[in-house]
Amino acid sequence: MNTRRFTTPGTIDRPATHDPMNQAPMTSSRLEQTARTSDAMASHQNRNHHMQLMPEALARAHMQQRMSEAEQERRASHLLAARRLQRRAERASLRARRALALAVMQ
Repeated sequence: MNTRRFTTPGTIDRPATHDPMNQAPMTSSRLEQTARTSDAMASHQNRNHHMQLMPEALARAHMQQRMSEAEQERRASHLLAARRLQRRAERASLRARRALALAVMQ
């Protein structure tokens, strides 16, 4: 059987050995405990800060959505106005052709 020796200690997901008798005991030193509590406090503070910023992010996203909707409406109204002007120009062109045709015929 091919067994590999790891230089790093095992983790819960990947223990160094699967034999329960040869595994290291799960005791933690005071330094690790203080590090964990300080990490937990930092994580808690970070989460609180993140929660405080959530309404800002939500408002920013809402305003961005409203701005994009307004921009789309503006583009649509410009397109409608351009089509209206194009139809008006086409009608004026037809009137001018008819007038020219009548002037040439007489």
